[in-house]
Amino acid sequence: MATLVLVLLILAMTGHSSATWCICKDGLSESGLQKTLDYACGAGADCNPTHQNGPCYTPNTVRAHCNYAVNSYFQKKGQAAGSCDFAGTATVITTDPSTSGCSYPSSVSTAGSTTVTQTPITTTPSTSTTPSTTTPTTMTPTTATPYTGTGTSTGVLGGVGTGLGPSGINTDYSDVAVPVAR
Repeated sequence: MATLVLVLLILAMTGHSSATWCICKDGLSESGLQKTLDYACGAGADCNPTHQNGPCYTPNTVRAHCNYAVNSYFQKKGQAAGSCDFAGTATVITTDPSTSGCSYPSSVSTAGSTTVTQTPITTTPSTSTTPSTTTPTTMTPTTATPYTGTGTSTGVLGGVGTGLGPSGINTDYSDVAVPVAR
């Protein structure tokens, strides 16, 4: 019986794709697309494929690069709810937006980052420095006499003076002026 259920489950899933992608919405201005693109790339999307000589550089449009960036972010976040919103500028689709030579990731496992080799930049440090002179100062240590008290302490936990009592209220009213009724 378990085998029959397993076979039926496999047959039900065969040919059915639950893959989803995230793209920028239509009708957005170039500046709106650029803001979304910048946010996605700055927040963890793998935007290296959209750089010059990358597999997703062409078509070289803000819309195409925005689509790739928001999808990369969406996939890296595990297609979590809300990760394809971008303040209302993106939407989830079920049709693969990949183009010739540019494959859009459809899961976390395919949303890995690409490796870009960069040439290190070397600089020659400056050798002309002007030395500065400072005069050291001498600090004289000070000593403090510890409080020895008068032998009777009425404050909280044996503190100094009358302080707060255990109830949190100072019960010493000796210095409070009492109004006189006339």
